[in-house]
Amino acid sequence: MLDNISGEQIKEQFKSNNKLRLITMIVGGVVVVVLGYFAYRQFLWQPDNEKSKDSYWIGLNHAAADSTDLAIEELEGQVKKFDGKVGGEVAQFVLARQYMAKGEFETALKELESVDVDDAYVSVMAIGLQGDCYSELKGEKNYGKAYDLYLKAAENSDNEFTTPMYLMKAGLVAEELKNFDKATECYQKIKDNYSSYASQKAIDKYIARAKNKTTK
Repeated sequence: MLDNISGEQIKEQFKSNNKLRLITMIVGGVVVVVLGYFAYRQFLWQPDNEKSKDSYWIGLNHAAADSTDLAIEELEGQVKKFDGKVGGEVAQFVLARQYMAKGEFETALKELESVDVDDAYVSVMAIGLQGDCYSELKGEKNYGKAYDLYLKAAENSDNEFTTPMYLMKAGLVAEELKNFDKATECYQKIKDNYSSYASQKAIDKYIARAKNKTTK
């Protein structure tokens, strides 16, 4: 059937059919955008991303040596330079930890809220550290935010290390909020599902304490 349609007929159809012309332009635009995106990823983003993976080591070494101010100075530059790249996101995570070490919890929160990584451990810790910041800021409202973040971190990736640790922190914050039922629930989950951690923390003591306060 197509053999009977000449090139001139196709041109005439294209000129007279506004809908066809619009669809063709849209499809052509999408193709250009997609090709441009893949070219950017292949030739610009990917090389920068690989380069970024070594960007935070100097800052990390300063942090390990307790040279907090030097670490912050170095890491701020790397975060700005490699924003959105793997190394830049890790640098931002480490930078937030340095602000926390200085007691600048609100500044640390801003950094942690922007951390976006695929690594399960770092992503969970970024959520949990936000909870730590709110806990340090104290007050009912901040404790409430900390509790929600600790539960989110605990549920984000079920494992024997971070899950019971953040359930424990959620329980302690719940006690600060005088919500002893929630505290008991958190401690009980640790006892029922994470026996090794429960044993290390003598979790029965916390369960008894929370239950005792509940009944008063």
